[in-house]
Amino acid sequence: MKLLKTLTCEFLGTAFLLATVVGSGILGNNIDSGNVAVTVLAISLATGCVLSALIVTFGGISAHFNPIVTLTALFEKTISIRDAVLYFVAQICGASLGVIAANVMFDLPAVVMSQHARTGTGQWLGEFIATFGLICVIQGCARFRPTAIPFTVAAYVCGAIWFTSSTCFANPAVTISRALTDTITGIRLADVGSFILAQCAGGVSAWLICAWLFKPEAQPAADTDRELLDALKNEIERRKLSSNS
Repeated sequence: MKLLKTLTCEFLGTAFLLATVVGSGILGNNIDSGNVAVTVLAISLATGCVLSALIVTFGGISAHFNPIVTLTALFEKTISIRDAVLYFVAQICGASLGVIAANVMFDLPAVVMSQHARTGTGQWLGEFIATFGLICVIQGCARFRPTAIPFTVAAYVCGAIWFTSSTCFANPAVTISRALTDTITGIRLADVGSFILAQCAGGVSAWLICAWLFKPEAQPAADTDRELLDALKNEIERRKLSSNS
């Protein structure tokens, strides 16, 4: 039952995330009067706000919404290989449903394969950097300030949509599902594989660096002995005070 709830959260969260990305892109494009910056602003704000809400809502159970995040959990041995595969399936299926829902909401065909070309060194580097930064943010917050994850991740994604050449897909489930919409947020199926390779490279690189960077420093033996001695002295003093009273 716990696994089913976990997979349901992954499915629903990723579905809403993609409905937000694609839906805000369609609406923005309908009202921007040819000014694409308005649409990008709409996508970034909507995605950041909804992503934060989704992580807060589902985070108590599971809120990866991203196969790269699940992959890092697998590296850290917090989930099994079997469960990781199930996460991937739930995330991709949820993302695909979210895209289909967005298409239908705006009176478009449920599935139209995208013709939006996204290729080239600049785009691939953008995906590497976007994913690298995302994993660093998650790893750093998980180590030092877990309660900040919903807001820092959302803020990072909102900003990365603007500063990366690829507009920050940073998520294989997002990439695969966005091939199903021939709107401004779509990606040509032929370009999906290269994006995913760049995302995996960025995610794994970030995890390796963070595993070293955020690893707790071992205390010198002398410091440890001194702390134990101080603790012992404090306990003796406490017992003396208790006996005197």
